[in-house]
Amino acid sequence: MFFAIIPAVVFGWALGANDAANVYGTAVTSGLVKYRLAVVLSAIFILIGALLEGSRGLETISSVSSQTLITASVSTIGAAISMTLMTYLGIPSSSSQAMMGAILGIGILNSTVDWSVLTKVVICWITTPIGAAIGSFFLYRIFAVMFRRIKTVQAQDLSLKIGALIIGAYGSYALGANNVANVTGPFAGIISLEVAALVGGLSIALGVLTFSKRVMYTVGKQITSLDQFSAVIATFSQAITVWIYALIGVPVSTSQAIVGAVIGAGLARGSRDINYKTLRNIALGWLQTPLIAGLVSLGLYLLIKAVAGLF
Repeated sequence: MFFAIIPAVVFGWALGANDAANVYGTAVTSGLVKYRLAVVLSAIFILIGALLEGSRGLETISSVSSQTLITASVSTIGAAISMTLMTYLGIPSSSSQAMMGAILGIGILNSTVDWSVLTKVVICWITTPIGAAIGSFFLYRIFAVMFRRIKTVQAQDLSLKIGALIIGAYGSYALGANNVANVTGPFAGIISLEVAALVGGLSIALGVLTFSKRVMYTVGKQITSLDQFSAVIATFSQAITVWIYALIGVPVSTSQAIVGAVIGAGLARGSRDINYKTLRNIALGWLQTPLIAGLVSLGLYLLIKAVAGLF
């Protein structure tokens, strides 16, 4: 059992190393929060979110297709390999969509897919960046009125720093609650939900603490330039969006949520400097990621079955 879960731990580590940037990246790159403080807070609240509210997403992932220990391990390995491959090739990808595609690759072969659950998940994928953009647009307009009433620049700076810390912690909590299912979801019907949440949360937190610096320093400047107030608002909208889907029980892409939130904040402050290539990449990611992950996991599964049949 221990060795079967190792791929999930590795996948969780990679997820944490990449996705921590989606909750503190804009605050770090805009100078509001120091990197070291950001990763410590992020790791702590990711684990708390996974333990307190990760069960709904774990149940959803485990119900997409019935799993055995072998199929769960192969799906996780397939998702991890696919994410690594697509990162190397520069193809936009999402851990949520990679894991779902990996599960489907084997599930379709074995005729164990629950299509009603899959439909719910796909709808949530599509609405994630849209909802985050709409939320960010209106949050900007509402909070901008209050922010302008703060009299001094020093008080404004202090408000932004405190807001960035609190919202980043909230975003980390939402990340843990939502994305822990991507790490250990396939195992949720094999081990207890509590153990699945703990293993997933710890592995994501480890990734944040050890290997998130490079990504965190690039997020927030790839889509449209952000001032500090916009960065806080974008993170807030992303956090709310991801947390809502955690309550619904559907793991979604934090990367796509922050992209939508950054665009919404940029539009609200009058910016038209939007990288439409990034928007195109989101749409391609919806199609490419699950397809590639499905093919990789299916190939691995068939190879294992063929090898096992020789002995």
